[in-house]
Amino acid sequence: MNQSGEKLQSAQYDKSLLKSCGDDVFISANVEIRRPQLVTVGSHVAIDSGFYLTTAAEIGDYIHIAPYITVIGGPQGLLKMGHFSTIAAGSRIICGSDEHLGHGFIGPTIPEKYRDNVHIAPVIFENFASVGTNVMVMPGVTLAEGSVIGAGSLVNKSTEPWTIYVGVPARPVKVRPREKMLEYAKEMGYDV
Repeated sequence: MNQSGEKLQSAQYDKSLLKSCGDDVFISANVEIRRPQLVTVGSHVAIDSGFYLTTAAEIGDYIHIAPYITVIGGPQGLLKMGHFSTIAAGSRIICGSDEHLGHGFIGPTIPEKYRDNVHIAPVIFENFASVGTNVMVMPGVTLAEGSVIGAGSLVNKSTEPWTIYVGVPARPVKVRPREKMLEYAKEMGYDV
């Protein structure tokens, strides 16, 4: 059921394939999770249609992953999402990418000996961090607690806590209030 009390009628992904999965989890049947044995999902999570994941993932509690999100980086890549974090529709999380600097050919079908250098680093969403629609996050970025990225931005550097970022590349524009969210999280039983 959603927060309005209506029962969702959508087909769901087989959650038994995951490494672990909490309670009250909706994962659309229209997702592709390439390595489900590398994925843990907390409780109170909704993952919408079009989610494409090639990496390992650690997804906390009270998470929403909106439609048509891509997370790439292969089996060495990692997406880690703290509690109360979100990814809005159409965003791209890059946990691994060819460098494109001429050290070899580009692409996963190329034999290792002939490939370009590949930069693989985890992308981490700390508690309360969120990205807007059509945001791109590059390898190795940590979205600090409570930071928010505005729609259409490119994040190539880690952020500061409780700060709003926008642009290409993303730059800080405003401090985000935190008191109410921290209070609510504590009322819900989270010591954050």
